[in-house]
Amino acid sequence: MQFYGTEITSRLLLGTAQYPSPAVLAEAVKASGTEIITVSLRRETADGSGTAFWRELQKTGRRILPNTAGCHSVQEAVTTARMAWELFDTPWIKLEVIGHADTLQPDVFGLVEAARILSSEGFQVFPYTTDDLVVGEKLLEAGCEVLMPWGAPIGSGQGLRNPDALRAMRAHFPEVPLIVDAGIGRPSDAAQAMELGMDAVLLNTAVAKAGDPAGMARAMALAVEAGRAGFAADPMERRDMAVPSTPVLGMAEFA
Repeated sequence: MQFYGTEITSRLLLGTAQYPSPAVLAEAVKASGTEIITVSLRRETADGSGTAFWRELQKTGRRILPNTAGCHSVQEAVTTARMAWELFDTPWIKLEVIGHADTLQPDVFGLVEAARILSSEGFQVFPYTTDDLVVGEKLLEAGCEVLMPWGAPIGSGQGLRNPDALRAMRAHFPEVPLIVDAGIGRPSDAAQAMELGMDAVLLNTAVAKAGDPAGMARAMALAVEAGRAGFAADPMERRDMAVPSTPVLGMAEFA
């Protein structure tokens, strides 16, 4: 699997917020086997207090995917992305332009505009978006090579609210890397996303807020692997009626 020409083995991307301590975060990252971790720029700029946190992230040896979490306008997101490139020395950016305070649903109009600006400046944009096909097309036209549809509102742990829409995205964008971002609460949610043909899953709260973050990180990694294997094995179609597993032809007749 490739993101912007970079070969990736693990299909689980992990967020780094809300962990009880840097040590617990490091254990979870290790247990997950992830190669990519996301981090908010705000953690690094607030009165210098993020320095220790950044050092801990560097120790993990994982690739950093900076994000624009908390940005509610195009200008805010673009400025944050530019600062993130300078600080983290990477053109990768997980682009968030939040449009609704309660649902944290993306402002898809601002998202497309910000993606167009950043792509023109050489950024490699990972847009947090809805499962809308038209918005997906606009983001690709804006220069994105990856789409990150939500499964449910951020931090809700509700699982996949609209699996049919995600299935439609897979069919409509067969060659585009799709990463389900937001809403994953349990390993079964991650497995379902992968069974639908998603290329990867990005999650944070489900691991950070688990009673045993490292244990949950490991469970999520196994679920992603199992779901992907299930998709690759071409599952049978669902049936409305029962069908006997054992052939009835040739059964013995009893007088």
